[in-house]
Amino acid sequence: MAANASTAASSSGGEVAPRPPQIDKRLLNAATSGDSTSMQALASQNPGILLGTTLTGNTCLHIASTYGHQGFCMDVVALENLLLTVENLDGETPLLAAVASGRARVASILLRCYQARQLSAAILWQDKEGCNALHHAIHSGHRELALELIEAEPALSKHVNKHGESTMFIAALRNFTHVFEKLLNIPESSHAGRHSENALHAVVRNGDEDGARKIMGKRPELARAADDLQGSTPATVAVLYNKTKVLRVLLEHDCSLGYVITRKGNPLLVCAASRGHVHVAGELLRHCPDASYQRASDNYTWLHEAVRFDHAEFVEFIMRRPQLSKLVNMRDHIGKTALHLAVQKCNPRIVASLLSHECIDATVLDNSNTAATWKLTTFTQNAKTLNWNEVAMLMSKANPQDAAILHNLHVQTKRQMTDASRKEAKSLTKTYTTNTSLVAILTVTITFAAAFTLPGGYNNNAGSEGLPIMSKKFAFQAFLISDVLAMCSSFAVAFICIVARWGDYEFLIYYVSLTKKLMWFAYVATTTAFSTGLYTVLAPRVHWLAIAICVMVALLPILTKLLGEWPALRLRFKLGKTFNSNLLSMV
Repeated sequence: MAANASTAASSSGGEVAPRPPQIDKRLLNAATSGDSTSMQALASQNPGILLGTTLTGNTCLHIASTYGHQGFCMDVVALENLLLTVENLDGETPLLAAVASGRARVASILLRCYQARQLSAAILWQDKEGCNALHHAIHSGHRELALELIEAEPALSKHVNKHGESTMFIAALRNFTHVFEKLLNIPESSHAGRHSENALHAVVRNGDEDGARKIMGKRPELARAADDLQGSTPATVAVLYNKTKVLRVLLEHDCSLGYVITRKGNPLLVCAASRGHVHVAGELLRHCPDASYQRASDNYTWLHEAVRFDHAEFVEFIMRRPQLSKLVNMRDHIGKTALHLAVQKCNPRIVASLLSHECIDATVLDNSNTAATWKLTTFTQNAKTLNWNEVAMLMSKANPQDAAILHNLHVQTKRQMTDASRKEAKSLTKTYTTNTSLVAILTVTITFAAAFTLPGGYNNNAGSEGLPIMSKKFAFQAFLISDVLAMCSSFAVAFICIVARWGDYEFLIYYVSLTKKLMWFAYVATTTAFSTGLYTVLAPRVHWLAIAICVMVALLPILTKLLGEWPALRLRFKLGKTFNSNLLSMV
């Protein structure tokens, strides 16, 4: 390999060789534009002008190759062979510069020039990052050029860059199948990847089962290599990335890979549970039915792990397998079962799944002598949620003797919530009164205006002046009564909102309940007034249309109430006789 043209080599006598001349500006312009005629004219006058470099060590051949000027490159190489071996400050030869710049056509032409002059060392040159031409060709996505480089110099496959990446590893990452297979067939090719990974890690991550099968056939030892970050083997990667088919290939070749324990002490089944990958877990159990499912350091099982990460489907998968029944009541190092964790996380689906198992023991105590039911006290801030209440009811059904405990727990939690609410009474008051008073005032305005713009207008006949024309109709009378009720109840709500500004907490609690009832009553009365008023106006003209519209309007309060209470109604239907409405008083 020629010495770096931008730095001079020291001689044995201590003298320093002269630096190459700075590139002529006319030659630089010709290389940039691809003007071979100007370049040849300059070279005919002064052949040494072609050896000039820029401040970054680039020759005219570097410049032309990065710009993709094929003709210029061929012509300048014909005049000066030495340019093929000159490297710039980035450690790039013209071939490397062309490949790194994505100029595949120019790189292919230059490669033939190197081959014709038997410059194998120059083809194998690596830049300051340790990447050779094949690294850059794969990085840039030039498959054909990569195959051409491998054919020209198979030794390119041995190199590893400063990041620890071989060309095979990069090809596997990019899923370049043909390039990868070509490299795999070279006996001395490197398979290294960064952080001690290898090509099999990359193949597994991409889900390439055919590539995994080929590696297992030629280099099976790669399946046991672990990276230096997490200690993950290819089988671990397959589990974490949910690559079931690739995992099947690995286990079919060597089922002992399913018994691998990670550096953190996690069996593969625990890794699968942490991600909730049901199919991967099933594949592991199919090849390794007695695979470890418990972490030795803290006795944490894969059922604990699935509950911890709220993977309900994975929990149900474990519950369906009779041979795993003992997992239901297994305890970790602090005595907690999976049920303790599920109750603590307030996940009704997981709690119901665990309680449905015939072997469940809901009375198991942990090392603190605490049953699963009492884990509800850990997160009392969830007591206003339906999940918390549903879990409480499920545990009450599973342990009828804990009914008193749950009642006391509810009372205690409600007291805590009340104490917390007292501290926020002012903000609560402001929130309630602002929103409620706005709705109340709008309702008052509408109903008050409706009382003076009566349907049908007023009578102008002698003896009946000022009386509503439809005063004797039942629908009109119903409209008038409901309108007055709506207006009065809305006035009452608005007045209560003013009084609530006093900030008295006991009154605020009573106010919330009272305003809810009054606002509901006002809403029903308003919709009744609207429907009866509409019927009064339209009935003489479009009788059936009026009835249909009035029925739809009248049903609005009922539909609104059903939608608002649907979660609680669903829970009541789901739990049946075990439903306890008192537990929902805070919701």
